[in-house]
Amino acid sequence: MYNCAICTLKGCTRRALDESLPDCPNKNDAIQTKAKALYQEEENKKIAYNASLVEVQGYGTKTRIEEIIDFAKKCGYQRIGLVFCKGLSKEAKVVHNIFTYHELTVVSVLCKNGGIEKKFLDLTEEDTLSGDCNEVMCNPIGQALLLNEQKTDFNVIMGLCVGHDTLVMKYLEAPITTLAVKDRVTGHNPLAAIYLSESYYKKLFTGV
Repeated sequence: MYNCAICTLKGCTRRALDESLPDCPNKNDAIQTKAKALYQEEENKKIAYNASLVEVQGYGTKTRIEEIIDFAKKCGYQRIGLVFCKGLSKEAKVVHNIFTYHELTVVSVLCKNGGIEKKFLDLTEEDTLSGDCNEVMCNPIGQALLLNEQKTDFNVIMGLCVGHDTLVMKYLEAPITTLAVKDRVTGHNPLAAIYLSESYYKKLFTGV
């Protein structure tokens, strides 16, 4: 079982591969050999190569959305799929306008597409915020299929709920990145809870 999250050695970051835990991923020669081979595939190499360029060229100076634009252009991605939550409609419009300003073509699909009622998933009135099982559910599979039908080159996820993002990533065919994730409590900044886990958000450890 790999435990990189609690490793204090991090020998891999210095090529000191002997400084490692007993079950260090560095010691799995078969997997590392397979990974290197996969990086040589044309699309994988393009993505990894340009990701490295974006990192070094914008390190500490460019925001996430600027890096997404740079990455898309370096990779030759022109047709951008924007997968967004209804709760971030205002932000999605701004993102659409920014991408368009940078001469990218945007295809956007709202989470509520299809107008499918929650009772379709056998949810009851008690399982909904509105108390009405006719409430329209999010349709991330529909978002993915619609963007696949539009043959997007690259897809950007913006503010989908936990689980809904899982499904859209499962079914999208083109490469994906995330601009923002849903966190209703922290203003869509989920790391705030992590940074404050020893103070204001200590309930993550105590449960209260």
